Amino acid sequence: MTEAATISIEVVYALPERFWSTTVRLPAPVTVAQALQVAILDAPGMVIDPARLAVYGRPVTVDTPLHDGDRIEILRPLLIDPKDARARRAGTRRDR
Repeated sequence: MTEAATISIEVVYALPERFWSTTVRLPAPVTVAQALQVAILDAPGMVIDPARLAVYGRPVTVDTPLHDGDRIEILRPLLIDPKDARARRAGTRRDR
């Protein structure tokens, strides 16, 4: 009898001053949702929003299949829209 193939997945969550990371080994095939159920990150205030998940910076859904070595990133909501931030910076420079 052959052993089922397992894959290694890293799950990360980051704040500006600190980050949490864990690696889980799961039998293939596995989805983002399955990996998140197994991963334990003890990050205070962390909320996993299915609309704010990525694998190496690419947005994914909870049904996305994973490959060996993938890194799931739990994203935080933006504090300010990047377009607004750029407009504010441009406006303050124009006033100088």
